[in-house]
Amino acid sequence: MQCRLFSLAAALLLWSGCGHGEQPSPHQEASPKAISHYACPMHPDQVSDKPGACPICGMDLEPVTAADSTAQTTATPPPLAPGATRYHCPMHPSYIADKPGECPICGMTLVPFEDEQITIAMPGQAEVHISPERQQLIGVQRERVLRRPLDRNLRLLGKVEYDERRVEHIHTRTEGWVKKIYANYTGQFIKKHQPLFTFYSPELEATQEEYLLALRARQTLKDNPFQDVATGAAALLAATRSRLLLWEFGEDQLRQLEQLGKPLSEVSVYAHRDGFVIEKQTVEGMRIEPGADLYTIADLSVVWVYVDLYESDLALVQVGQEALVTLNSYPDQTFRGQVVYLYPSVDPQTRTARARIELANPDTQLKPGMFAQVQIQTARGEGLVVPQSAVLDSGTRKLVFVDRGEGRFEPREVDLGGRTGEGYEVLAGLQEGEQVITSANFLIDSESQLKAALGAMSAHQH
Repeated sequence: MQCRLFSLAAALLLWSGCGHGEQPSPHQEASPKAISHYACPMHPDQVSDKPGACPICGMDLEPVTAADSTAQTTATPPPLAPGATRYHCPMHPSYIADKPGECPICGMTLVPFEDEQITIAMPGQAEVHISPERQQLIGVQRERVLRRPLDRNLRLLGKVEYDERRVEHIHTRTEGWVKKIYANYTGQFIKKHQPLFTFYSPELEATQEEYLLALRARQTLKDNPFQDVATGAAALLAATRSRLLLWEFGEDQLRQLEQLGKPLSEVSVYAHRDGFVIEKQTVEGMRIEPGADLYTIADLSVVWVYVDLYESDLALVQVGQEALVTLNSYPDQTFRGQVVYLYPSVDPQTRTARARIELANPDTQLKPGMFAQVQIQTARGEGLVVPQSAVLDSGTRKLVFVDRGEGRFEPREVDLGGRTGEGYEVLAGLQEGEQVITSANFLIDSESQLKAALGAMSAHQH
């Protein structure tokens, strides 16, 4: 009997143990429910219901427990009696407590606000006091505001193009048919006065006949006793001659016509400048219309380089400035040119304005279509320069923090000019020799805004 009772008791104990093992521990049960949401460590207002990255700084969102969330919702400073101590997180100044403890966001020990008078330096910003130890912790760095040359070396991407003034379009002014072609391929180099092709034109042939008749009439009637007859013959010859010249029938061809005494069946068309054939639209036997482009010849002894300037750089570039041009094809050579024209409009898509640089190209090394690297050195004398990293630009104002010594940092609004090297020209707000913060200024800015808010609240309570 005792043995049966012992077995029954053992079974009951085993059953109760198994049943207890099936229940999750309080920690296990709370664990999946403990995460309230995910938040950015640097921007606690950026929250999400799932892991991800902060849309502002790109940091990974960290889980926030329900207890932490409750603590954060009560992070607004409670009304305290005058003289009461507040505590805040060194890394998250927005978290404030009325007693010592740990930051619910990052776990750092809360530190008390120094018992000091809050100095409002400007709307929304207060002077900040930071101990040397904390300055070292957050990585504060300084740099002096000094007078420096305001030179700036603009580096631009350019493209080589033809000089439009040195491009010649060849066409005829009368209808006709191409007979012979001398410039017979694209890229051929042509000398000035070199024949390009010959063509036959019925209209031009008829005008040559008129010219020969007028020439004979003038010779016959030049001694006529009636002055009007002689004058009329001379006027007819002059009119016919002018018509031939307008049709680009040259002086040499007129002399040849007078010597032959009969019309030229084929009229030659000549190049007016040295250059390369960049377009050819002629074949032997084709019919040509007046004004139709038959050849395009470009003189490459001078070329243009186009560059695009941002609106902020327009004031730095003037006509007459020197430009240094380099190309990947000739890495050891630098070509010197000059800015000759600034175009009067801005591209609405790229928000850039075009500038034109002219370069001598006697050896035709620079080929249209090449990409070029362009440097334009701008010199504007000397001026006060603040490092670029010291400036906090909110879009409505530009702010720097000035080191006042003994751990005091004063926020100051500045008026800036153009970029120069790694800084900005200072127009107002800073004096030569003052030290500005170039690193950790975002953290100092956060504390400055927080102290300004606390100062406003304290003033309201009083």
